Amino acid sequence: MHTPDTSLPGTALPGTATTDPATPDTAPAAERLRTSRIRRFTFRPGVAVAALTTLLPLAAACSSTEKDAAHPAAGGSPRAGGNLTLAVPYGPTCLDPHQGQADALFSRAVLDSLVWQDNKGAIHPWLAKSWKISDDQRTYTFTLRPGVTFSDGTPFDAAAVKANLDHVVAPATKSAGAAQLIENYRSATVVDDHTVEVTLAAPASSFLSGLASPSLGIESPATLTGDPKALCSKIVGTGPFTSAAGFTPQQGISYQRRDGYAWAPEGAANQGPAHLDGLTVRVVPENSSRLGALTSGQADAASAIAPVNVAKLKADPAFAVQSAVAPGVPFSYSPNTEQGTLSDVRLRKALRAGIDWPLIVRKLYFGVYPVARGPLSPTTPGYSKAIADQYTYDPAAAAALLDEAGWTGRDAENYRTKDGKRLTLDFLYVGDYFGPHIALATQIQAAAKQLGIELRNQNLDAGSYVKRVLAGDYDLLNSSNNNFSPDTLRLIFGSAHIPTTKIDNNAARYHDAGVDAKLAEALAAGDPRKQSSLYAEVQQKVTDDAAILPLFNNAYVLGTSAKVHGVVFEQQSFPNFADAWLSQ
Repeated sequence: MHTPDTSLPGTALPGTATTDPATPDTAPAAERLRTSRIRRFTFRPGVAVAALTTLLPLAAACSSTEKDAAHPAAGGSPRAGGNLTLAVPYGPTCLDPHQGQADALFSRAVLDSLVWQDNKGAIHPWLAKSWKISDDQRTYTFTLRPGVTFSDGTPFDAAAVKANLDHVVAPATKSAGAAQLIENYRSATVVDDHTVEVTLAAPASSFLSGLASPSLGIESPATLTGDPKALCSKIVGTGPFTSAAGFTPQQGISYQRRDGYAWAPEGAANQGPAHLDGLTVRVVPENSSRLGALTSGQADAASAIAPVNVAKLKADPAFAVQSAVAPGVPFSYSPNTEQGTLSDVRLRKALRAGIDWPLIVRKLYFGVYPVARGPLSPTTPGYSKAIADQYTYDPAAAAALLDEAGWTGRDAENYRTKDGKRLTLDFLYVGDYFGPHIALATQIQAAAKQLGIELRNQNLDAGSYVKRVLAGDYDLLNSSNNNFSPDTLRLIFGSAHIPTTKIDNNAARYHDAGVDAKLAEALAAGDPRKQSSLYAEVQQKVTDDAAILPLFNNAYVLGTSAKVHGVVFEQQSFPNFADAWLSQ
């Protein structure tokens, strides 16, 4: 049977996975940015998606969890029928989560997963009704749920599981994220129709958590043998909804209830077919238009409500606001620790202490985005509270560090100098992705000037951005990563993920042999207490080294009409409409 749940995501006393690769360097720069795995989070709540899984901003959109994500909203008994219309700011580049980082909102309606992970990190049965893990933690034997079918009539069986796992790691798929969730996957063997044995190259304590991700949603094997591009507009799964027409770029997608659906994950409030007749997702890029669609009744729900509008919407009894803080790495600035001015840890610490980061976040986002005080969001299993006091505003300490580093002179514009050279830092971004946060960058720039630092915000085209990132020709980048596993620390701070020949996650270009060793040990560890201890040590070390400058915790905000009920947030903080219903 499945192993005991533990406090770490997917760590069922042996098990879990990882995250994100990058697209081939032969792809156009803009495409690499668009599809490179940024955010275990396939959500871009609030704005455009960030591209470099950590090298571009994860667009966030809200505050802390206001309703228990494990339970539907109140409102009486569920009512069958009706079509719910949801307005969103963007659509996926590719609907197939095996290929691209499609927002989980779009794929989860159609695709189920082998296992389900709750908001506390525990792993539960779903399409797999039980599993066993070998003593060496390299072999997982899954017993599958009988009687499950894909909406095209194809049976769900062990061969389908093997086909999906092989499809994710196949070179032709060019996975932008899913493959890294199961990077230790070696092979799958069909034992019988309802038993599949999965072999890993090495133990991975995040494997089950990876399988629970929407990126590893199970697709009909009948669709996996054709042109991968066809899957970008239409996918077929075992889920509670189907989509006959698929996704239309710049417009949206319509889902229809799948009658006969009877295999929701263990613990779901609704174990049968969806209550809704259908779900229509419309792409409405402008914040004001999206809010207007909700308040005028053209839409029943709208995501990415602008922070300035949240309080007003919450105060109106005709509407409701639900939000959930995302796990993983907060929306942050990543300093280049490998080369350039910020390779001096004293300057990184001065930048951290000399800018009132929380004040800037609160002023710009009206308290909607929770201030971050560490390399992990507090909703991430393994989060350490011990380092929070190191992220405090202390301009006197910052000035002393800059003096100690030799930046004691001042030029005509009052910027600090050393040997006649101005203290200048370059922050790179691509406007198409970072645009909604220009005001944030401007405020940080002004605060840096008060420290005597010239911070140059450079808006680049995608090609120039990629070239400079790979060369390490920058001082600061924006980074973020949505991942329910603390193994996200390995992706963000592991030296193997420094972007050199391809876009990757370690924007800080951080390299510490001790940290690499601890992260590898944690990934292979079967003892959750040992894992927690190792991850706490890593968080302390990267904080001591000022290898990240966290700003706020990513979150998903959803505004709804008061007649919308039963929307829940999954562990990666995206809304799921399988249990949703509409009152009259």
